[in-house]
Amino acid sequence: MSTTQVRAACPHDCPDTCAILVTVEDGVATEIKGDPDHPTTAGVLCTKVSRYAERTYSPDRLLYPMRRVGRKGEGKFERISWDEALDAISARLKPLAATAPEAILPYSYCGTMGLVQGESMSSRFFNKIGASLLDRTICAMAGATGYKYTIGGSIGTDLEQFQNAKVILIWGGNPIASNLHFWMRAQEAKRRGAKLVAIDPYRSLTAEKCHQHIALMPGTDAALALGMMHVLIAENLIDEDYVSQYTLGYAQLKERVAEWTPARTAQTCGITEQEVLDLARLYGQTAQAGEPVAIRVNYGVQRVRGGGMAVRNIACLPALVGAWRHAAGGVQLSASGSFPTNKPALQRPDLLKKLPRTINMVTIGDDLLRPASESFGPRIDAVIVYNSNPLAVAPDSAKVQQGFAREDLFTVVLEHFQTDTVDYADIVLPATTQLEHTDAHLAYGHLYMMANNAAIAPMGEAKPNTEIFRLLAARMGFDDACFQESDDELAAQAFRKDDARSIHFDWESLKKKGWQKLNMPDAPFAYGKFPTPSGKCEFFSSSMEADGLDPLPAYIENYESAASSPDLAAKYPLAMISPPARNFLNSTFVNVQSLRGTEGEPHLDIHPDDAATRGVNHGDMVRIFNDRGSFVSKARVTDKARKGLVVGLSIWWKKLAGDGKNANEVTSQRLTDMGRAPTFYDTLVQVERVS
Repeated sequence: MSTTQVRAACPHDCPDTCAILVTVEDGVATEIKGDPDHPTTAGVLCTKVSRYAERTYSPDRLLYPMRRVGRKGEGKFERISWDEALDAISARLKPLAATAPEAILPYSYCGTMGLVQGESMSSRFFNKIGASLLDRTICAMAGATGYKYTIGGSIGTDLEQFQNAKVILIWGGNPIASNLHFWMRAQEAKRRGAKLVAIDPYRSLTAEKCHQHIALMPGTDAALALGMMHVLIAENLIDEDYVSQYTLGYAQLKERVAEWTPARTAQTCGITEQEVLDLARLYGQTAQAGEPVAIRVNYGVQRVRGGGMAVRNIACLPALVGAWRHAAGGVQLSASGSFPTNKPALQRPDLLKKLPRTINMVTIGDDLLRPASESFGPRIDAVIVYNSNPLAVAPDSAKVQQGFAREDLFTVVLEHFQTDTVDYADIVLPATTQLEHTDAHLAYGHLYMMANNAAIAPMGEAKPNTEIFRLLAARMGFDDACFQESDDELAAQAFRKDDARSIHFDWESLKKKGWQKLNMPDAPFAYGKFPTPSGKCEFFSSSMEADGLDPLPAYIENYESAASSPDLAAKYPLAMISPPARNFLNSTFVNVQSLRGTEGEPHLDIHPDDAATRGVNHGDMVRIFNDRGSFVSKARVTDKARKGLVVGLSIWWKKLAGDGKNANEVTSQRLTDMGRAPTFYDTLVQVERVS
């Protein structure tokens, strides 16, 4: 028997990007475990990825190219050869590329976070065609934009420092489910005497294990941050030296937050004045005592109309109290901006002859239904989907389904399994999983460049995304040298070698070790040096002013709330959020039987008072609805959901839900204040019992 151990990396859309060791016996992956030597993974994998072999070897894997034989949505296909599939695709794409290349649209996101299997060869292919660009904003862009205006880039507190903090605010996230290795550090900080506070409308698994849970209403995080700043300034809990040296616009900020008294803040957020006061004092007094205070802000905060501003306001807090002086102080939203990736080399935007239009992935439902026009351009006639499942994950799902059901729309899907989206494909191409291909990774929760080595040969006739787009390029007649580069040659270009942070990057060395930490200071902004135009933390942002935005921290009401839309709230009085279920990751893993078995079935958590008003008992089936659509779930009557809020843990494949629908039936295609991102948690609904 031949046994080897292969170094790999988790590819999924999670901050942790774990280092993995894959045991392979006679060509079969027999064990997957976390690398005990990797400082953040520390030998621990989440329940999802620890079962990655089950996913790879699933009897449901797509192993051969297929062509649709039934109606769109029926999911009926016949097996064809790769040559037949490539010929069929090129026959449809060539005329469009020659006459209306923008009628071709790629649709992808973070089904893999890999720099090679994500957007490298695929981007080259679509750039060469001149296809429409895709605005990939569905997860993080609102918060990243607000953070960038304030801090200058997605750089923050190193994960490995959090255990040394004395106060940790876990704001808008549930790290037990979605950021396990941060949670391990937070638990260590707790053992050392730190106080943990969860700020979240829902009492999640994480909130239950913190010292305090502040259950504000969805979309009011910006107001809470303003109220905290009011108290910090009013009670002189700021670091005047840090503010004077390393921030911009303090005088204007002071004037702005004077309006945000604890009373106003509490009323806006649906919490008590004492909670506002106590939170600000805990944060400010601990910092004033010279102890590190840290914030882990996550993406739940920014999935509302004012989501970008909310993250901006939170990002102002560490500079106000001088928290950045400490390696364990500050804030982390994402570490991805720390990585000097070489995206132009990977994606080759120079292949574009002219700049095409951009289609936002959030509004795909409307855009697939738009006719050609002077303002929109050509109708979308072909969509190539990879690393995504828009039928399940995109908002306003009925319109998405209607768009993909167009008989005149040519749809190609690269996938591992027959997802909701695959059911609407004309041609299906089998893609490899992480165990079957090569990739290079950054992380957005730690500071290690990562390598993924192929552990096993591809199953069936599956091919890496890169190879599929090489083959398509050849069929289209593209003979540029860049379409001949191997995955190793692509990975060797992943990070810039002329940047001090990655100056020691060498792909062959990284493949052998599996990971290498960036050269970054322990406390990146201890002495200012923010990557903003001014070099300071910008309470006042001229860039925002130039972009037509309020240059100071502000509060932007939800599109859908009792305060902003009272007539709508009279009809649909409950706010709804749909955060990740513990055993799913977006729509990945929903089809893994052991994980879906743990989740059971779609549930809706509803507060006892709201349930009683509607005659709903624990275990009843309920219909959740608004003007956009409806879906059915089993009610769990619980005070984990605060009054006025319902929570549908997500995101289920529609075909695996009892009524063939999921939470995105009721979510909106409206975009955030900045970053053109989705407003999944800016949703009003009504709930009724069904027999």
